[in-house]
Parts: sequence; C-alpha cells; structure tokens
Amino acid sequence: MQAMLFVKPFIIILLLAVTLMSCGGTNEVIVVRPIDDLWDEAYKNIERERYADAAELFLDIDNSYPASSAAPDALIMAAYSQYKARDFAGTIMSIDKFMRFHPGHPDVPYVLYLRGMSFYRQVSDVRRDPGMSGLALQAFMQLIQRFPDSEYAKNAQNKVTILKNYIAGKIMYSVRRELARHNFPTAITNLQNLVVSFPETQMMPEALLRLTEAYRAIGLSDQADGYGEMLRMNFPDNEWTGQLK
Repeated sequence: MQAMLFVKPFIIILLLAVTLMSCGGTNEVIVVRPIDDLWDEAYKNIERERYADAAELFLDIDNSYPASSAAPDALIMAAYSQYKARDFAGTIMSIDKFMRFHPGHPDVPYVLYLRGMSFYRQVSDVRRDPGMSGLALQAFMQLIQRFPDSEYAKNAQNKVTILKNYIAGKIMYSVRRELARHNFPTAITNLQNLVVSFPETQMMPEALLRLTEAYRAIGLSDQADGYGEMLRMNFPDNEWTGQLK
C-alpha cells in the first residue's frame, strides 16, 4: 500500500471463465465470470463511489477463485471498499478472513491499520462508548508492536495517543459520578487504574488530585499526602495542582 487508506494496482491472471459443477445431485452449469472482468467492474464501482457494489465483486473473486494469486488482494480490496461504504462489521470480517488465510502477506501492516480504523470510526463520546475504543487501541498496538517500521506505524501511534486520552477521559467521567455519590472506594479503584494504565494522558493531574481528595474523605491522610506530593512534583504548574489544599 503506497498511501494511507488508498489502494495499489494489481496484476491479475485471467482464469477459467466457465465451470461445470454438480449441485444437489444434478448437473448444473454455473457461469463463473473471469477474474479480470470482475476486477475491472469492481474498480469502476470504486471510481463511481459505489463501494458496496465493489466490495461484493471483490468478495466474488475471493469466493470463486480462492486458490488464485488474486484472492488475497481481492480480500484487501473488499475490506477497503467495505470501509469506504462504512460497513465496518463487514470490513472486520473480511480482514479476519484475510489474516486467517494470508498471515504472511506483505500488506498485513495495511490490513491491521484498516482493522484499527474500522473500530476507531465507531468510537462515540465518553458517555456512550460501546467498547470500540478498547478494540481500536488493541488493533493499533498490535500493528505498532509487529511492524514498528511500517509506513502506518506513525499514524497508528497518533491514534493510540488519542485513544488513551479518550479512555482515560471515560474513566474520569465515571470517577466524577462516583465522587458525587460519595462512593469513594469505587472512585479510588478507577483512579488507580487510570494512573497505572494511562500515566501519559491529560487526565493524570486531575486523577492525582481526585485521589488526594478521595483518600482524605475516607480518613487516610498518608495516602492522600502521597498523591498530593506526586502531583506537585510531576505537575508543579498545572491548574489541578493549584487546587490542592
């Protein structure tokens, strides 16, 4: 893949156009279109932005010619077309099939990136996130760990930073609700998870302040003072540090 979420041309070999198959105990002539016909029509649909139609044709290539050299490329193109059609569930299914049958393909980094983007595009706000943020983070981390030098790794790392801040914000949203209800043990547990798992996020200073407040509220002054000192040392000029009492 030469560009982000873009496609490259493929060299396709013309295969047998008509196949005789036995179906239900009777001989039935099933016409299987040549690969180049399917491919050309699929690309024309992409040019016309008829991505769902393009995806169907690319999947036809994979299903009709699974042993051909065109099959893995057809699955990639099917996933790309489904992504453009906002059929993210279909994109992920095509990618999962690709990874099962073609794990050593040179375009695996692109496929992993596309998988991450399929989850990423489904992330909503912090109040209604259905878990896609975690799946997107996992997919991008897999790409970075397996292919740190790929052309997609840098963009994936940017998405990881965004997602970590997003997930930390989601945790903090829940913490604020628990603190308002004086449910301090649950708030402390969630805050400690945030501090350990997402220390580099923008939520870290507020998390340390809230831990200080929560521990004071339950009478554990030593723990409160420890988190307060951590906040002062690491974020001396932060607005949350200025709220320490």
